[in-house]
Amino acid sequence: MLPNTGKLAGCTLFITGASRGIGKAIALKAAKDGANIVIAAKTTSAHPKLPGTIYTAAEEIEAAGGKALPCIVDVRDEQQISNAVEKAVEKFGAYTIAKYGMSMCVLGMAEEFKGEIAVNALWPRTAIHTAAMDMLGGSGIESQCRKVDIIADAAYSIFKKPKNFTGNFIIDENILKEEGIKNFDVYAIKPGHPLLPDFFLDELPDEVTKKMESHGAVPAFKEGKQDTKSRQRSGPVEETFRIVKESLSDDVVNATQAVYQFELSGDDGGTWFLDLKSKGGSVGFGEPAERADVVMSMSTEDFVKMFSGKLKPTMAFMSGKLKIKGNMGLAIKLEKLMNQMDAKL
Repeated sequence: MLPNTGKLAGCTLFITGASRGIGKAIALKAAKDGANIVIAAKTTSAHPKLPGTIYTAAEEIEAAGGKALPCIVDVRDEQQISNAVEKAVEKFGAYTIAKYGMSMCVLGMAEEFKGEIAVNALWPRTAIHTAAMDMLGGSGIESQCRKVDIIADAAYSIFKKPKNFTGNFIIDENILKEEGIKNFDVYAIKPGHPLLPDFFLDELPDEVTKKMESHGAVPAFKEGKQDTKSRQRSGPVEETFRIVKESLSDDVVNATQAVYQFELSGDDGGTWFLDLKSKGGSVGFGEPAERADVVMSMSTEDFVKMFSGKLKPTMAFMSGKLKIKGNMGLAIKLEKLMNQMDAKL
């Protein structure tokens, strides 16, 4: 674990989502230095499945040695954000550090505020265990995750750096290695257990990536329970599956070991499958021969956007455009394959 140095004493942090999970972990880490924390979150009363409110977080922050200002903030509401900032300035004078979920804005803001405010993005290498992960991943998912402490330590490392450290996209594990951390088992929920790669990081081995880029093996469509009309189908969904098929190989199958079923609505829709469990892998129209591990339901338009990189699966899921039934861990694995499709679609 990265030790506290006291460097954030008197600094004010504006942290969105600080009532629980990663946001709260960052807040508590800074509070140990004696920092002021603005807790900008929506939860004011306890949720039956998601413990923690802005008020309980404030109590923990002050118990850890910091000062807290709980503010009711929905980040989609500009007025609530403005109100929270005003309250922060009134109570603490100003805020010096902010944590937002805004990776897309990093480069532009870093350039705009160069020399005044440092803007960086921080991302985990592996899945992080939070209440939300329990809800998405189901029972047992925690053994494949790291604790929120690793993000808190990585954020703390960034906070200590000068303002000219800006415009960076940082992986938690990498920056902690620079800090001299060697034992990452201390961050694991279950030390020694294989960890689930994060949603957005490409963790496929180099040899798999190279084979996918050269289209690798070209398996035939699997017969299974396919609809007899499958050979007459054409359109963007058919084309997407054709490209996916050409990218399959035994290495991809061995790394995934799952059967996916897609229930697509709209033009060129229907039931489709992607078998990444049988030798060589296969795709096709209709139900798979083997029961699917994951069933994904969405429109054909969003399906094509998702495989071409224009719509992130996690965002599709959180916005309700994508519904998932089955093993969430295997659903996350599929996203790695989608990342390889971007250049081809």
